[in-house]
Amino acid sequence: MGALLLQGIAAEQGMNEMWGESTVKLRAENAERGQLFNDGNYAMFIHWGLYSQLGNQVGDKTYYGIGEWIMNPRMAGIPVAEYRKLAGTFNPQQFDAKFIAKLAKDAGMKYIIITSKHHDGFAMYDSKACDFNITKTTPWAKDPMHELAAACRAEGLGFGFYYSHNQDWTFPGGNGGPKVDADGKSATFDDYFVKKCLPQVEEITSNYGPIELVWFDTPGKMPKEYVQQLVDVVRKNQPNALVSGRAGHGLGDYQSLGDMEVPHKNVKGMWEAVDTTNDSWAYAWYDEYWKTPKEILRRLIACVGRGGTYMLNIGPRGDGSVPERAARALRESGEWIRSYPQVVYATEASPWEHALPWGDVTVKGNKLYLSVFDWPASGKLHLPGLKTPITSAKLLKGNEGETVKFSSANGWTIFELPPVAPEKLVSVLEVDLAGAPEVDPTFGLDPEMETEVLAEFSTVEGADLSHKRWMEKFGEWKAVMHAHNWTADGKAMFEINVLKPGDYNVSLTYAGEGRLVWGVDVVGGEHIQNQQNSSHNYQKFPIGWMNFPKPGKYKVTVSCLEGDFKTSSLKGIHFMSVQ
Repeated sequence: MGALLLQGIAAEQGMNEMWGESTVKLRAENAERGQLFNDGNYAMFIHWGLYSQLGNQVGDKTYYGIGEWIMNPRMAGIPVAEYRKLAGTFNPQQFDAKFIAKLAKDAGMKYIIITSKHHDGFAMYDSKACDFNITKTTPWAKDPMHELAAACRAEGLGFGFYYSHNQDWTFPGGNGGPKVDADGKSATFDDYFVKKCLPQVEEITSNYGPIELVWFDTPGKMPKEYVQQLVDVVRKNQPNALVSGRAGHGLGDYQSLGDMEVPHKNVKGMWEAVDTTNDSWAYAWYDEYWKTPKEILRRLIACVGRGGTYMLNIGPRGDGSVPERAARALRESGEWIRSYPQVVYATEASPWEHALPWGDVTVKGNKLYLSVFDWPASGKLHLPGLKTPITSAKLLKGNEGETVKFSSANGWTIFELPPVAPEKLVSVLEVDLAGAPEVDPTFGLDPEMETEVLAEFSTVEGADLSHKRWMEKFGEWKAVMHAHNWTADGKAMFEINVLKPGDYNVSLTYAGEGRLVWGVDVVGGEHIQNQQNSSHNYQKFPIGWMNFPKPGKYKVTVSCLEGDFKTSSLKGIHFMSVQ
């Protein structure tokens, strides 16, 4: 046992040397303010509460959507008194703080944020400010937050709290809550804020040791002076903690994107994307649509490549256990991260400012890390627009690297790769440059893989380009930047870079009503058009073959020629070389 322990220590020291000092410092006790957020780039979110024991089923009826909203009228509409009774049966005997912290560590995450109080108003810790909490109203009568905070410290992870500061559906005066108190007197938001919200934020920032972040949520129309008081409490009690952008009124430390939204182009400043391992934040008994290890890595690296942080949620069951499939996917993706930490931690955004057909790019100093999700069948990996000279390139396999030959043609770099990818999930090409990377970010049409260019990268005339969000199921958000409100002469223009001349099969992803005729033009060249049906959701439809006679840059326009212009919504254009 002692020999094995010494071997483990030696292996960890060797890994630390490979990762470098900046990565080793990403332990909570060594981190400076915001370092785990800004350099760690990856965190665990946990949604767990009374709602978890329902798992989206009330009586014999299943409600589809995000589970933490189950009592809301837009879901099951559970009355406050009935919802409060759930606490009497909440007995999470399977909760294991050490297991969860170890899972986050194995997944490669650097801190954990957990729901201390969600919109339902139930505190998942021992609150003196309000008795509707886990220690005073449940048979379990324990404070899991003390256990989780200690477990995080033992694993070298940061720890922090989610707190719903505006909505409270069970406390008089809270947004969405009762309008009168237990004595029948009228209750105001100020009653809720003074009696519950402010003192509970004092509690979570005072009683659990150093915390990394306080994640406020859904400020709504909460007045600025209230938000400022909460931020002041965090600053006083936890000077090293960050405050989420959803605090409101621009008082947070960083921007939080919309739920489940991973951006497609680089975002400036400090920001995070919040996502979940399936479709619901809290546990939903029916939801078995888990993200695979490869999809987790794709979304993580997309966030890091766009310049941000990725926080990925798990929803423990009512008994406290973590769904096994979520845990398995996190561990498998974490194994990959342990082999390639330099791709994820303390890296800079991709200078291309968008993903590439085969994968994505992150940067560390004068090194590019090309994460190849889709291996080229020809063994040739095509990289458009790199201007900085390359000094060497290696295909990595864990700690080792195999030198890769490369050449250039018409502003493209072509890497000669072996026929089989070295990694099952994502293979990594390390490219050393003569200086800081400079690129032309124009979308290059890959000679053998389909290239998608989203409408958000176009310029439009005679149409609108804007952001749209919608829910597939209740609370399951989708988002798109789309070209819409077409006029008869409307156009979306895309700039592309062609390496291999010839014919390309062109398709469009769009939504709409009825049959639509779309036209695609090469400016100064060929015109094609076709009629296809449409759908209320986005689907890909073929338009036809288009010719690019020589290498170089082209401008391609898309127009809606016939049909219902008002409902026609263009998401993107696709090019695939005709082999």
